[in-house]
Amino acid sequence: MSTTRYASVQGLGFGDCGKGHFIDALTRRWQAHTVIRFNGGAQAGHNVVTPGHADSPSRHHTFSQFGAGTFVPGVRTLLVDPMIIHPTALLAEAEVLSRSGVNDALSRLTIDAQCRITTPFHQAAGRLRELLRGAAAHGTCGVGVGETVRHGLEHPDQELRYADLPQSNSTKARTLLDRLQAIRETLLTEFLPQSPNGSVGALSAEFQTLKDETLAEKWSASARALARQCPPGSFEAIHSQLRQAGCALFEGAQGVLLDEWRGFHPHTTWSSINPAVADDVAARFGIEASIEHYGVIRTYLTRHGAGPLPTHDKSLDDLLPEPHNSGDGWQGTFRRGHPDAVLLRYALQAPGRLSGLLISHLDVLQRGLSLKWCERYSVEPPLLEGPRYMERFPLGLSEDLDHQLSLTHLLQSARPLYNVEPIRSVPDFLERITGVTSLPIAFCSYGATCADVREK
Repeated sequence: MSTTRYASVQGLGFGDCGKGHFIDALTRRWQAHTVIRFNGGAQAGHNVVTPGHADSPSRHHTFSQFGAGTFVPGVRTLLVDPMIIHPTALLAEAEVLSRSGVNDALSRLTIDAQCRITTPFHQAAGRLRELLRGAAAHGTCGVGVGETVRHGLEHPDQELRYADLPQSNSTKARTLLDRLQAIRETLLTEFLPQSPNGSVGALSAEFQTLKDETLAEKWSASARALARQCPPGSFEAIHSQLRQAGCALFEGAQGVLLDEWRGFHPHTTWSSINPAVADDVAARFGIEASIEHYGVIRTYLTRHGAGPLPTHDKSLDDLLPEPHNSGDGWQGTFRRGHPDAVLLRYALQAPGRLSGLLISHLDVLQRGLSLKWCERYSVEPPLLEGPRYMERFPLGLSEDLDHQLSLTHLLQSARPLYNVEPIRSVPDFLERITGVTSLPIAFCSYGATCADVREK
C-alpha cells in the first residue's frame, strides 16, 4: 500500500530556522512513521523541546544525525545518500538520546548503503584547512562534512561508503584499514608542509590526528560496531519503508542561503539544499508520488559563524536569547539580524518549487519586541555598476560560483534600508511576508515545543 503523504521541511535562511522543531510537530500532527535525512551530515543541529507535564518532564535534544521525530515512539530515522554519515558521532548521539529516555534509537535507524562516510582524518583536515585560513575563514562546524566531499572528488578511489564497513573480522576489515591509512597518508602529505614547529595549540592537535598510525584501527572498531547494529539498508528495505501507509517526512539540513551552489560563496556548505534533492531521493527508491515542500523562516534572521549578514544588530543579542545556540565551538559567533526582504526574495526563488511556508519564533512579537523590516539595500560603488539600490539579487546559472562570489561581495557592501514603520505584531509580520510571496503560510510557531505550533 502506498504512503499517503510525503513532505519535506527545508530552511530558507542561514540555518537555525526551526526545521527540527517543525519536523517534531508535523511528525505528531500527521502521524509520520519515518523521518528521512537526505542532505548535509553530522553538522546539523536541530533542536527539539518537548512539552512538560506533571508525569512527564520536558526533554531537549539537539538532533544531529537522527531524525528530529525520534522523541515520538516508533518513528524511524532513514539516512540516505547524499547525506554523509559520521559513524562514531552517531553512536555518541544514540547514547545521549538514551539518557533522555530514548533507548531504542539505533534499532529504529536505517542507513543507506551508499551514504558516504566521514573519518577522523577528514575531520582533522577540515579543521586544519579552516585554521590555516586565519582571518579569511569560510566558516565550519568542524565535523568534516565538507572535507569528506572534497576528498572524495579529488580522490574517488579513497571514498568510503557505508557498505564498506564490515560487520565482522574478515578480509574486508583489513581492506577498510588499508583504505583508512591511505586517506590519512594522503591528507598528511597535503598538510605536512604547513605543520607547526610546536607541539601545542589547535593546529598541532589536528596534525597529531593525521600523524596517528593507530587511530585507523581504533576508529574502524567503533564504525564496525555501528554497522553490526545497523546493517546497510538495501534498496528493497528502503523502498518498503518509504511505501508504508501514513506519512514520511524529509528533514533538510542547513538553509538555502548556505547552499553549495546558491549560497554566498565561499561561506557555504558542501551540500545542495533544495526540493529537487528530496525528489531525486524519492525517485531513486521507486517513489513516484509528489512531495509537498515547505520552507522555514524565522521572524528574525540568524547566522552562526562567518559570512555577511547585512541586518545584523548587536542590540538584539540580549533581547533574543538562544539557549541552544552559543558562540562556543568551531562555528563561532551566533548573530541576530532584523528580517530582510532582499534575502527572503532570493531564498524563495533559489530552491525552486515550494508548497508553503512554516514560520517560527513569532512569540518574540507577542512579547512586545519590535523588529525593523529591511526592504532594500544601498550598495556603494565601485562594486556595483548601475542602480545604487537593490531590492532583488539576480539568480545566476546553475553551479556558477563566480556569480555567487559576486553576490557575496554585494552582500558584504550592502547597507540595509529599513521601512519607516517597524514590525510590532504578528499580523503585521505576516502581512509583510505575504507582500513578498504568494506562497501560503501553512503553520506558525509561537514557542519552543510542538504544542506551540498552529495552523495559519
